[in-house]
Amino acid sequence: MSKQPARDNSLKARLSRSTEITITVTGRKSGRAISIPVWFVLEGDKLYLLPVQGSDTQWYRNVLKNPSIQIEAGGTKAEVQAVPVKDATQVKSVVEKFRDKYGANDVKKYYSKIDVAVVAQVR
Repeated sequence: MSKQPARDNSLKARLSRSTEITITVTGRKSGRAISIPVWFVLEGDKLYLLPVQGSDTQWYRNVLKNPSIQIEAGGTKAEVQAVPVKDATQVKSVVEKFRDKYGANDVKKYYSKIDVAVVAQVR
């Protein structure tokens, strides 16, 4: 009987198997924890997020006030620091990563305003 190789359950491994994660941000007015399912792209130790309504997205506006967010993938959680990306060239680069992962049509369908992105370091 052959033994199954141990499954890698590290956060990065779980992220690599996921199409959606849950982020938890702190409400800028309420101070409450708010959890939202989002699409993401993981490249090396960089986690890219694209707010669906760009700079009007509520979770993005919360991140501007408190950049400490929690990410959860497959039951594994981690605290990360979210860094807003406002430079048009960098935002476009993130959008391309999302198009590669999710398809240009779905990105166009779900993302109504693309003027900002978020990047976080995952250890």
